[in-house]
Amino acid sequence: MMSANYPTKKALKEATGQHLRYTETSMFGPEYNPNGTFCVVGPSPYDRKWFAQVTMADGLIKRVK
Repeated sequence: MMSANYPTKKALKEATGQHLRYTETSMFGPEYNPNGTFCVVGPSPYDRKWFAQVTMADGLIKRVK
């Protein structure tokens, strides 16, 4: 699962309209999609305190659930 580099899910939601700061963690290839939906974990791939579903549009965060 891809890691979102934000301290909290609230901080990720506040970044709506900006580029996603992330770290790829999959050994099966890139998970990032500039026009689509995917799941992320935060604040790091090893310290999993929160999860979110991110929807991207034109490389910018459109929605966070």
